[in-house]
Amino acid sequence: MTLSAISHVFAINYVAEKLGEDEEWLWELQIDMFPEDGCLRVYGVGEDGVPAFTDYGIECLEQIIADERAAGRAPPKIRSTK
Repeated sequence: MTLSAISHVFAINYVAEKLGEDEEWLWELQIDMFPEDGCLRVYGVGEDGVPAFTDYGIECLEQIIADERAAGRAPPKIRSTK
């Protein structure tokens, strides 16, 4: 498998707003995600860094969200401001 180089990532707060989801809930969901899933840790923002997602990482996160919603384990969506 050949992957293209990562040229940008999106911080978790941006992704939460873009998807209309609760940021704290996304923090819980990303715990089991790995760099292979497009979830990286960015340091320099806060003491412990923040999760950030590649485009592929957002796709993986959206699938996790869909699975959680289907299982009835998801909070209501938050209205996006974008």
